[in-house]
Amino acid sequence: MAIQQRAWCPAKPNPPGGMQLVSIGSEGAQLGKKYSIHGHRSIVENRLVRETCTVVGLLFLWSSHSSLTLRKNFNALQRAAQKERQIDLGREIKDDFPVLHQDVHGKKLVYLDNAATSQKPEVVISAMSDYYREYNSNVHRGVHALSARATTEYENARQKVASFVNAASPENIVFTRNATEAINLVVNTWGSTLEKGDEIILSVAEHHSNIVPWQLLAERRGLTLKFVQLTKSQELDMDHLAHLLTPKTKLISLVHMSNALGCRLPVDTVVQLAKTVGAKILLDACQSVANIPIDVQELGVDWIVGSAHKMCGPTGIGFLWGTSESLQSMPPWMGGGEMIDVVTLEKTTFAAPPSRFEAGTPAIAEAIGFGAACDYLQNIGMENVEEYESHLGRYLHSKLATMNGIKVYGPSYSVSTDRAALATFNVEGIHPTDLSTILDQSGIAVRSGHLCTQPLHQALGISSSIRASPYIYNTVEEIDAFVSSLDATISFFREMGM
Repeated sequence: MAIQQRAWCPAKPNPPGGMQLVSIGSEGAQLGKKYSIHGHRSIVENRLVRETCTVVGLLFLWSSHSSLTLRKNFNALQRAAQKERQIDLGREIKDDFPVLHQDVHGKKLVYLDNAATSQKPEVVISAMSDYYREYNSNVHRGVHALSARATTEYENARQKVASFVNAASPENIVFTRNATEAINLVVNTWGSTLEKGDEIILSVAEHHSNIVPWQLLAERRGLTLKFVQLTKSQELDMDHLAHLLTPKTKLISLVHMSNALGCRLPVDTVVQLAKTVGAKILLDACQSVANIPIDVQELGVDWIVGSAHKMCGPTGIGFLWGTSESLQSMPPWMGGGEMIDVVTLEKTTFAAPPSRFEAGTPAIAEAIGFGAACDYLQNIGMENVEEYESHLGRYLHSKLATMNGIKVYGPSYSVSTDRAALATFNVEGIHPTDLSTILDQSGIAVRSGHLCTQPLHQALGISSSIRASPYIYNTVEEIDAFVSSLDATISFFREMGM
């Protein structure tokens, strides 16, 4: 039997101002929790609770409808509230991000470079400041109060990251300097077991951080690198991946969500293909972990990597998640304090993962800030993050589609409904850097260049591009401002004969 939660609601036909206790049910309670943001009631939650109390109260007191009718009405209210939240999320949380409240070149800042790095909410900044102000100390060493508190908060952060990706244990989370270091950790540990002639499969759409380390390893150990190409819709070609597989394939390392094309990897297909040859899988989840729900236990891969700075956390810290089997199979990489068990003059034994891979004093404040960022996003709900970004992405792409001379890269929403919200494009006859420079004069922050994906740009037949990437604190109005400034900028260049 569902536990009934009770709330005071205005209940007609009592006299004006009269209050009557009515039951809103467990659905209403859970819905209220779902829309709670960082410890205080959001705009939508206030409205939702008010409307839920009113509607459900009226249904209980005025009508003789069946429970089925009640549920239908409640479900309708729930859908309406979700739609309203989809519209309001950016406005609700913008005040949480201090850096967004400024003018650039005399214009209100519109920050659309979130695929490069996200902004930080006040709770993350405060969490890091509190560490330095209140309990700055090293971790895993002292028994005094400051060290004990620092150690507790540092390990709590590991638990928060583990929960964020649904890891089976916090011991599956290794803190690294960033996702690049996490990939290099796998390269220089597990990669040392590979032999001449072994094969690794990457793709043409990879970030440089998922190409260069493997190239260095291939040169040292005589490995063969293969690259998955793109489909006509500019997604990773799974048929081509299947064609590349051989008994010598030892690893498939692919981007989960492209920072340039926005396409999302069909992980289930990759896992099935990898099993046919016994290959391991590493996912570059830098874009996906910030934008969609991630469950590493469901993915079925061996490693994922991510960076805090793309998910409302600080720079200077990232993580490697690995299965227990994979982490245990990896020898130490960097030697020093913290990663040891027993040290003698003759030999050293090493700690179990994750300590084995965290030599020296770690980024303590950054880890604590990372944990606070995970809390912040989980309080919003990653399902809500994904839904809201899809709303913004569809709107952004629909606006760009109406403009002449613009080429947008990656799959359209009609082809890939679960693609990322970002839009990478070029304008005919105008260099991306020129565009972004003029847009900056209007307060619009976007990325231009090769986006750390030179091989992808070569595959697309271009040298550079421009990218607008919205996030949870952006709004439809800001996309309108971007499109308006882009249109004016294009007109400016056209008038100059470009």
